[in-house]
Amino acid sequence: MAEPKMMEGKVVVVTGAGRGIGAAIAKLAAQKGAKVIVNDIGVGLDGAGGDQTPAQEVVNEIKKAGGEAAPSYDSVSDFTSAGKIIQCAMDNFGRVDAVVNNAGILRDVIFHKMSESDWDSVVNVMLKGAFNTARHAADHFRKQESGAFVHMTSTSGLIGGMGQANYGAAKLGMVALSKAIAVDMSRFNVRSNCIAPVAWTRMTASIPAKDPATAARIEQRKQVTPEHNAPLAVYLISDAAKGVNAQVFATRKNEIFLMSQSRPLRSVHRADGWTPERCAEHMYPALKTGFYNPVERTADVFSWDSI
Repeated sequence: MAEPKMMEGKVVVVTGAGRGIGAAIAKLAAQKGAKVIVNDIGVGLDGAGGDQTPAQEVVNEIKKAGGEAAPSYDSVSDFTSAGKIIQCAMDNFGRVDAVVNNAGILRDVIFHKMSESDWDSVVNVMLKGAFNTARHAADHFRKQESGAFVHMTSTSGLIGGMGQANYGAAKLGMVALSKAIAVDMSRFNVRSNCIAPVAWTRMTASIPAKDPATAARIEQRKQVTPEHNAPLAVYLISDAAKGVNAQVFATRKNEIFLMSQSRPLRSVHRADGWTPERCAEHMYPALKTGFYNPVERTADVFSWDSI
């Protein structure tokens, strides 16, 4: 008799699952026994347009391989619409056990040229979208006293990226959201973790190579497929990861990193209190060796590529 699969009996919702990393997670979860809601509204990288084909194609692949799946075409960015995504799981499979918040768009532009629309569109899809789906799923998780979230963050938020104030802020906001969910819902056996993935996808392919060094990194990045990120995500939503909560991971092909979270580095004290002048004379020289300098981007911290 065959051993039960890791995700046997679980129902998983994956947003932005029509392509790339989301599709890879959806297909691997199904392969491991989960019933999957493949959510994707089929828009371009900027959020424009709409095509139901990508989600349906992933569903077809899962079914052809012997798995169970259903498509969802509702948007994460609207609270009511996001509720329909979770309801889709209930309607098709009678429960929901995990949500992978993967949906995202890009509106990259240097900060001093960024419009309100550039900001709102990205934040609404990724940060508000993650809240929307998680909040609707939370009602079911609380009642059944179990559930798991995985939120796809980015080193653009954890470390920094050029021309991505909207994207980086949304992605780092997802980390704070994940931690808050873990704090509030651990009493109901609900877990929430984050992954900062790396892969050659539609999204990364849209970033221009502005210099030879970037072009070289892009050629290496092409070797890292979306499928390299799926194993960790599926593990984190499985019962095998019941001891993992409120953590932030990063993946780079065959590497998995546990990322740091904000903690005090050092302190300085004056019994007579502080003035702006004392900050300059005492605080600055005492703490400056602990500053994160120079201003870093992801490529400065991860200065190699996994190949």
